Amino acid sequence: MESFLVRTRSRNELVDITQEVKRIVSNSGVRSGLVTVFVPHTTAAVTINENADPSVVDDLLTGLSDIAPANLPKYSHLEGNSDAHIKASLLGSAVNLIISEGKLVLGTWQGIYFCEFDGPRTRSVHVQVIKG
Repeated sequence: MESFLVRTRSRNELVDITQEVKRIVSNSGVRSGLVTVFVPHTTAAVTINENADPSVVDDLLTGLSDIAPANLPKYSHLEGNSDAHIKASLLGSAVNLIISEGKLVLGTWQGIYFCEFDGPRTRSVHVQVIKG
């Protein structure tokens, strides 16, 4: 397993981590297999989505904020970050990708995003490459 840090600057932010994951896969020497990208945080997530048009990221954050708005009076969690827990649960803490011919299998417009919902913070991302 290899890990790296992501430093976020906003409370809600998506950070493209595709190149870092590709570097780890390339350095592993694995030609065929799987890679798991895992985020060990309850108010952060990881997802795969379009990385060509920056408005997609803005729309994702807007949509998630509509689903789980900040500071609803009904929230009972005392830390004031219930929306972050909900958003993280909706997206999930891990993604799995295929490795073929030593490269990640991603669609033309796809990228891997670290999703911050309780920042700014410094977070960990763990990457496990599994030979197939």
